[in-house]
Amino acid sequence: MRSGKILIDNEWCDAVSGKTFAVTNPATEETLAQVAEGDREDINRAVLAARKAFEGGPWARMNARDRGRVLMRLANLVDKHKEELARLETQNNGKPIAETTAADLPLTIETFEYYAGLADKIHGDTIPVSGNFLNYTLREPAGVVGQIIPWNFPLLMAAWKLGPALATGCTVVLKPAEQTPLTALRLGELLIEAGVPKGVVNIVPGYGPTAGAALAGHPDVDKIAFTGSTEVGRIVMRLAAESNLKRVSLELGGKAPNIVFADADLDAAVLGAGRGIFFNQGEVCCAGSRLFIEDSIHDKFLAKFKDHAEKIVVGDPMNPATQMGAQVSKEQYDKILGLIKKGKEEGAKLLTGGGPAKDKGYFLKPTIFQGVRNDMTIAREEIFGPVTCAIPFKGTEGLVAQANDTIYGLSAGVWTRDIAKAHRFARDIKAGTVWVNCYNCFDASSPFGGFKQSGFGRELGKYALELYTQVKSVWVALD
Repeated sequence: MRSGKILIDNEWCDAVSGKTFAVTNPATEETLAQVAEGDREDINRAVLAARKAFEGGPWARMNARDRGRVLMRLANLVDKHKEELARLETQNNGKPIAETTAADLPLTIETFEYYAGLADKIHGDTIPVSGNFLNYTLREPAGVVGQIIPWNFPLLMAAWKLGPALATGCTVVLKPAEQTPLTALRLGELLIEAGVPKGVVNIVPGYGPTAGAALAGHPDVDKIAFTGSTEVGRIVMRLAAESNLKRVSLELGGKAPNIVFADADLDAAVLGAGRGIFFNQGEVCCAGSRLFIEDSIHDKFLAKFKDHAEKIVVGDPMNPATQMGAQVSKEQYDKILGLIKKGKEEGAKLLTGGGPAKDKGYFLKPTIFQGVRNDMTIAREEIFGPVTCAIPFKGTEGLVAQANDTIYGLSAGVWTRDIAKAHRFARDIKAGTVWVNCYNCFDASSPFGGFKQSGFGRELGKYALELYTQVKSVWVALD
């Protein structure tokens, strides 16, 4: 794999500066590879290639069904190399091989397959306007797109971004997270093999303040798509506005309420609460980190949940029996430990976990706090780790307000057998996704995105096409 190179115009090249940076295996703290460190000059080269491909290349003008065929070949190539990609993702990110094999790779393949099938179904409308006119709309590609993806689901987030952009005929400059660029670079090789023309997808690894900022603020980029923290999302939006008012879509942080009512199936809710916060080491923007538990079942539920958490197998991510791997980096590991310390200082009671799980590597124990108030730091800030904040409640009065008392609005969970209550809370909670009696369910056909400071725009499904197309209205006089 060309890990030490940048992909521009279907050619693998060095960074202009010649710089590289080390990529680490978070489970062993050892260096996996040296990766080319792209910066402003490399972004300029990549944008120029993407612009040339968009304006003069075949991609945007290609028969839509042929674009779909290229995407389907890419899906088949990812499927062919899925074991290799799963291993690479696990080594670079620290997540268990069981998760990359059962979740990341199947969902990545599904996403490319979905947009392969959707490519020739992007069309406009005819509109019965007043007067003797024919009025119709065209859906045209947005143009050159900058895409900045996070480190928690590196390959899957690349698919979420690339799938709809390529289906609509856009060209792309993709910047993977500096912590986890390896599967994106391997995907670049597969894109070329699948037949994506020169300049259509360019991949520039590098750091956020250099490569990322240059991409977000580039005057010849028509649209920027960013997934990451709310703090950085604000920077991206400002750079986009200051450069050329480019279109922006943001998928940002979350502090999801996961509400367990007394009438819920408690065993299912325990498993769902665990899936909601311990999946992917808690490094999930829609993690159910605020666990609201009705007081009449509070102690019983927490006893079951504690038992569940303490049975989770934390260890070598390459071991198929491992259920929770390593945090992605020392920076993230230290941040989580700092917030755990803050929770104890503010009076939350540590029920289980709260510290390192191994002597080497960035492993943490599944952690549960009880007696948390909604105004505590650990209930306000996105921890992005395996830390649950259990908050008791009595009755439903004021519960919606408490669930919505956050700057975020990405996701929520509701556990109840009362169908009216379930639908009522699904309606009233301000979140882009609400799971009822389940958690962390995804499909390429179902939209995903946030309310409030969790961002705007929807990825996946037909809704993502809105991010990468422009609508043109055409009037034809019939007189």
